[in-house]
Amino acid sequence: MSTEQAIVKGYKVFNPDFTCRGFIYEVGKEYTHEGDIRTCREGFHFCERLVDCFNYYQFDPSNRVAEIEALGQVKHDDDKCVTNHIRIVREITWSDMLDMVNEGKGNTGHSNAGDSNAGNRNAGDSNAGNRNAGHYNAGHYNAGHYNAGHYNAGNRNAGDYNAGHFNSCNYSSGSFCSVEPEFLLFNKPSPISREAFNDSRGARICRYLRVVDEEGNKIDYKQAWANLWEQCSNSDKIYVQAIPNFDASVFFDITGIQV
Repeated sequence: MSTEQAIVKGYKVFNPDFTCRGFIYEVGKEYTHEGDIRTCREGFHFCERLVDCFNYYQFDPSNRVAEIEALGQVKHDDDKCVTNHIRIVREITWSDMLDMVNEGKGNTGHSNAGDSNAGNRNAGDSNAGNRNAGHYNAGHYNAGHYNAGHYNAGNRNAGDYNAGHFNSCNYSSGSFCSVEPEFLLFNKPSPISREAFNDSRGARICRYLRVVDEEGNKIDYKQAWANLWEQCSNSDKIYVQAIPNFDASVFFDITGIQV
């Protein structure tokens, strides 16, 4: 946690009655805190980036948002700050706030690089779900378009995890399929069930893979794997390589990582 003494500009979200943790604020006024300051404990909390405020408050139009200045001691802890002297500079309308937290246009969610999203952190456009790289998805984490399910790379699927199109089942790479296909691991029939694999430690580690960053921008797939692998401990890497049927050549083809 770092500390500084200078004017720091930032943002703060309040309850609809302009309170925060039982303290009533007013625009244009300054407030001071006596004693030590600690994030999540003592002092006036704020974020330097407006979008980070919604890691701590619901993205609710009834909440109030303000630009603030920290005039005294400031302590930084990740994306959150605390000060002993705060000025409430101005209130920010919800419509202005939406423009400030999105790179795209017409979004009612936040952290979107695309346009007209109701969800959050979308790189595509017109998504009702979250973290979609495609467009017009009602689900989440879709790279394709017009999906009602989740995690689809294909288009117009009602199920989940489909690479193909128009499927009512799950995990299909074909189209117009209603029967779930055989589960493979590293290009071979799996000795364990799909559910057992999903519950395994190796699979849980791999699910930390992030192909869209916090700003909604797409990350190159192999670069995303490189980022994840760099964060993994040696034991994490052993768990991944303990996945049944593990094949170093196949793993390299997919991830770009040599083991």
